Amino acid sequence: MRRVPPWPEWLQNPPQVEAGKLVVVLTGAGISAESGLSTFRDSGGLWEKYSIYEVATPDAWQRNPQLVLDFYNERRTQLAQAQPNPGHLLLKELERHYKVIVITQNVDDLHERAGSSYILHLHGELTKARSTADSSLIYEIGYGPIRLGDKCEKGSQLRPHVVWFGEEVPAYAVAERWARKADIFIVVGSSLQVYPAAGLVDEAYRAKRKFLVDPRPTLSYGVEVIAKPASEGMREVVERLLNDGG
Repeated sequence: MRRVPPWPEWLQNPPQVEAGKLVVVLTGAGISAESGLSTFRDSGGLWEKYSIYEVATPDAWQRNPQLVLDFYNERRTQLAQAQPNPGHLLLKELERHYKVIVITQNVDDLHERAGSSYILHLHGELTKARSTADSSLIYEIGYGPIRLGDKCEKGSQLRPHVVWFGEEVPAYAVAERWARKADIFIVVGSSLQVYPAAGLVDEAYRAKRKFLVDPRPTLSYGVEVIAKPASEGMREVVERLLNDGG
């Protein structure tokens, strides 16, 4: 179990960006669904077996930590079998023409495995655990389980390194700053129903173009809507950008 920094290392040395070439992308569960990872709004899959209030809140952890660990251990096992899909790979491909910052609501590691260079996880990472006593003590665990009795170096129980419903989102202020710098802002696979992440669309006020890729879009004003699944929609976004001289 390897201890890791609480923030992505690239934030210590932010990328230099050519004028007009900063693409900021907000990704949600829809992009990972194409890799077989279900969202909690989907019928079927892991989330239908559990209430979010039983497994994804601080109160749930206090009431029944074993159930919470079982749930996230099962998600980690599922993630180990998943692979990045064309939607993830197209974001990496876009780096050939733009500087791409991926801000993701997802806790999986599919963007990392697809090769994206700059990733900020708003809601934590499934492949990491953290101390219940000191939130800065974070450990890489891969796809293995967390068990009751697994402790940090200070002797406190480890918990999943995810932001539960009702908890603050420490990375949001960083995400806001990048959204405000964006020349192009893309939302892919997000229902834009979960705040504060959904508010990043409004923070991208400098962006000359905004795209929303979702088969059932909930927003239509101020964005170019592509009502398609993530991979198909991202292919269209990339084509539009490159045809326009990107």
